[in-house]
Amino acid sequence: MSEITVRVAKFVRLLDYLAALELDPHAAAREAGLSVAQLRAAAPDSTLSARQYARLYKTAVDQMQRLGQPVPWGAGVGSEAFALMCHCLISARTLGEALALAERFGRLLMPQLGYRVSLTLAEGGDRAGLVYQVEFDEQSSGFIPPDWGLIGQQSAVIRASGLQVWHALCGWLTGQPLRAEAVTVAAPPFSAGYAQALGLVFRCPVTFHAERNALWFSADHLQRRIVHSGESLREFLANAVYQLIAIDREPASVSAAIRSLVVVELPGPLPGFAEIARQLGLSESSLRRRLQAEGSSYQEIKDEVRCTVAMERLRASRDTVAELGEYLGFAEPGSFVRSFKSWTGVTPQAWREQQSAKPGK
Repeated sequence: MSEITVRVAKFVRLLDYLAALELDPHAAAREAGLSVAQLRAAAPDSTLSARQYARLYKTAVDQMQRLGQPVPWGAGVGSEAFALMCHCLISARTLGEALALAERFGRLLMPQLGYRVSLTLAEGGDRAGLVYQVEFDEQSSGFIPPDWGLIGQQSAVIRASGLQVWHALCGWLTGQPLRAEAVTVAAPPFSAGYAQALGLVFRCPVTFHAERNALWFSADHLQRRIVHSGESLREFLANAVYQLIAIDREPASVSAAIRSLVVVELPGPLPGFAEIARQLGLSESSLRRRLQAEGSSYQEIKDEVRCTVAMERLRASRDTVAELGEYLGFAEPGSFVRSFKSWTGVTPQAWREQQSAKPGK
């Protein structure tokens, strides 16, 4: 993946916003390993790593939460409420189930989250809509300072940025981009440039002044398998803003999606290639072509995951070789022993003994 960058002007805009809220932009920058003075001195069109922007945004959200109100921007990404919601979603098996859980979460915890999502099907049932409904009092909210330079833009940004985060989050959950067919924003656009930029992000028509604030896509996507686990979710949340930026700007790696899916399927037998293709919403031929383009294959990914998991459990657990083989989906212990030896050059028992003999073990 090529380096993703963000214009310095966006860093400075975020710092100015914190100052307008009477928060501490210097502390936020310092915690992110940045300097307010250096950012202000840099050319606005110069760029820095998107990872640096993600760190700054997270420290900014940490400060915004002190206002005691739900963070309205970008579906509250970076906040504790957003993280808690994601922990609820990760237990789902399919995207449809995850969105149903998100809808329940929003109904129960609307005051903490500040919005709710709901799932609707268009007439005929072939198109699904993720409706993003915000409850935000612009008059009393502490997030809209009276002397802020972006007054008049907040309604569109709050609603569209929420859809943008959910678009990327659905892609991360399934390991495949969510192909939007249409986006409707229940607010007026504040500039032609903003409307055009959103069209590039969603790669579909964007309509403003709409009755519903929604993201529309093929209902087939609802059957896509969730390919992540609690462990990968923790990694995602540690750098969520960057992860979401990357998903919107870079094509998803099908190898990474399969790798996550294989881990999720353990313990037990692993699904065949046809089933993996179905869960990813791809034809077998399309999946095979994409794997070839990435220089990989399903067998290589299975071997890589099984080898990694086997070594971790040989090192950290007391599983017998037979128990470990069963955990990894092998029909009998001998098959596991032969496979492990082909991966590492030694048997599982010999590998475990080598690790135990190392200094400090």
